[in-house]
Amino acid sequence: MTTSRILLLCILGAALLSTAISKSEIGPDDCCFKFYSRRVKKSLILSYYMTDYRCPKNAVILVSKKNRHVCADPNVPWVESIMKNVDESNI
Repeated sequence: MTTSRILLLCILGAALLSTAISKSEIGPDDCCFKFYSRRVKKSLILSYYMTDYRCPKNAVILVSKKNRHVCADPNVPWVESIMKNVDESNI
């Protein structure tokens, strides 16, 4: 009976330890899982930044004048145009 209690305590300890380890792991905060499908006007975008390399999708986050964040595919022509426009305005 004591062997089964020790085994049960070991299993519970391992479960608690794995939960604590997974919650302390630092990961990317801003990842995109879905892209915004409609075009955004260039004049509405103030800045942009790329998502972290650890995110499942390579994406760009467009930041509007109202501080809204829009996930977009960086390989789409209208997104490339916005990125180029922002880069040129920041020079």
